[in-house]
Amino acid sequence: MKKILISGATGLVGKKLSKKLYERGYQVEILVRSKSENSDFKSYVWDYKNGFLEEGALDNTYIFIHLAGASISKRWTDSYKKEIYKSRIDSAQFIYDKMQEQDIHPEAVISASAVGLYGQVTLEHIFSENDTPAEDFLGRVCKDWETKALQFENLGSRVVCVRTSTVLSERGGALEVFRKPIDLNLGASLGSGNQYFPWIHIEDLVNIYFKAVEDVSMNGAYNASAPDFVTNEMLTEKLASYLDKKIWLPHIPKFVIKTILGEMSVLALEGSRISSQKIENSGFKFAYQNLDSAFSDIL
Repeated sequence: MKKILISGATGLVGKKLSKKLYERGYQVEILVRSKSENSDFKSYVWDYKNGFLEEGALDNTYIFIHLAGASISKRWTDSYKKEIYKSRIDSAQFIYDKMQEQDIHPEAVISASAVGLYGQVTLEHIFSENDTPAEDFLGRVCKDWETKALQFENLGSRVVCVRTSTVLSERGGALEVFRKPIDLNLGASLGSGNQYFPWIHIEDLVNIYFKAVEDVSMNGAYNASAPDFVTNEMLTEKLASYLDKKIWLPHIPKFVIKTILGEMSVLALEGSRISSQKIENSGFKFAYQNLDSAFSDIL
């Protein structure tokens, strides 16, 4: 069996992806911070901050999938912004250096990235993979994240960067956050409500990663975002409808969101339209192309 090594395998996407790969006959092994994190697959302890990698972790790696990264959904203090950055960029550099030392040459390296690369802005422009990275915090993080991934080409690896939008899933993730106030009859659009909300169903995201594993023609960056352009207001109203709730409150003003969330408020108050054309042109078909199909499955 071909070995696939995964970092971040205990997260929302990593768990589903690991299971799918195992069911399709791959030898799944994972990097963990402690042995207690996951007992389903053979695991190796790693600590990029202190330069530790358990012996044998990289042996016979056919594909390395890099999903590790601290959540961006915690308040962005200066220290936590450094954690967001280092958990993605420094960890990728650490694995690259170790592979160089041990003369490991994976067939492919598939790295998570994010549509935050294009910046948190609300424009009529539809962002494609050819657009340049933004100069804001998330833009810089994603740019450097992908730069570290592309280094693996020096090892002869095919490199794919999956630029992910907000993931909708039946358990955990963003949807739990969105539905809480609606469940309490306190739901409301944020700011103007006109900001776009790029999203993807977790099953589609997992299938994009799976395609990247098996389709050797995939190279470079791909947007992982459903071909459905919705605004925050549309999302809020549709979610309330599926939960059989009414939206009684007016829009929550921007200054309130900024006071509560600080710099991180851009995640709630701004959003762009993201093109899915490139991944669709590669032959990928979204199972969940609009919010109705996604909510019907998830809720």
